[in-house]
Amino acid sequence: MSLQIDPVEPDTQQGAREELLTRAEASAFLEARGIRMKVTTLARAYSTGSGGPPCRHIRNKPYYPKALLAAWAEAQITAPVSSSSERQRLRREARRREAGHG
Repeated sequence: MSLQIDPVEPDTQQGAREELLTRAEASAFLEARGIRMKVTTLARAYSTGSGGPPCRHIRNKPYYPKALLAAWAEAQITAPVSSSSERQRLRREARRREAGHG
């Protein structure tokens, strides 16, 4: 049951529609991209603020914008590494770049 609503952001095209997914649909969407997150995990990630995907609320029900969910899913997947130390090094370098140090 995907919903279509007018976007709130002023930088989107006038008249464009934003597709919103329920938690169950978001879970299936992520699963298709190799990220297993059950509906309950999505709910917990939101309620604890532990870095889950962004969502909107219509009344008290959460909906996940499909485009934001796709971007979030892509950001969760790292480049291939051959060791945990290499992964840690890449994460440090990424944080330095984000902070503007290099």
